[in-house]
Amino acid sequence: MALVRLQKFLAEAGVASRRAAEKLIADGHITVDGQVVRTLGTKIEPAQVEVAVDGKVVRTRRKVYVALHKPRGFLCTRSDPEERRTVLDLLPREWNNLFPVGRLDQDSEGLLFLTNDGSFSLHLTHPRYGVRKKYLAVVEGRIDETQLRRFTQGVEDAGELLKAERATLLTSNNSHSSVELELAQGRNREVRRLFAALGHEVVQLRRTQIGPIRLGELPVGKWRILNPTEIKSLLPSEA
Repeated sequence: MALVRLQKFLAEAGVASRRAAEKLIADGHITVDGQVVRTLGTKIEPAQVEVAVDGKVVRTRRKVYVALHKPRGFLCTRSDPEERRTVLDLLPREWNNLFPVGRLDQDSEGLLFLTNDGSFSLHLTHPRYGVRKKYLAVVEGRIDETQLRRFTQGVEDAGELLKAERATLLTSNNSHSSVELELAQGRNREVRRLFAALGHEVVQLRRTQIGPIRLGELPVGKWRILNPTEIKSLLPSEA
């Protein structure tokens, strides 16, 4: 059997995303055959060793891929110390091991994936893969063609270059404008920051597409299972 990196095994077992698994390793929470392992990149043969997190043995789980129409007011996290509503509250209890793939802020809605497959999550969220996502934003004020071009040229904010791959003006008047943006970087609150940098406040934000998968007619607060063809379309061709 081929050796796999410990953080990849943990991610694919649904323990945490790859990045979170690396932190668990570095912080000394992971043991292999009873011995604490802190070295990132350690390789194991899953069928021949016992891996545990804080003493609890890790069992591999069936991989699950869910598409959710996240409503406004829900947090993209597995739990919240303030006991606010999270996207896990919208799913069956037996899926409490799933984690959100990326984030939508509390006031945004739209397409969100949840899974227990860390490799899938990494591919969709890491900037080096450049998976594109589409957003529909309704903002205060009139957006003109000059401002629209600035989105694709790039806008500096807090030391970061924010940039849309495409920007399409749908409607515009003196009170509100509707704009569709296509992004590949996935920076924190990037859409809202892009508009704020040009003096426009976002009043409604919906993510409508991730890669080739569209939100479509999925009702707000409802979910569906991604089919094998859809899952394959989101992963690298060599996967």
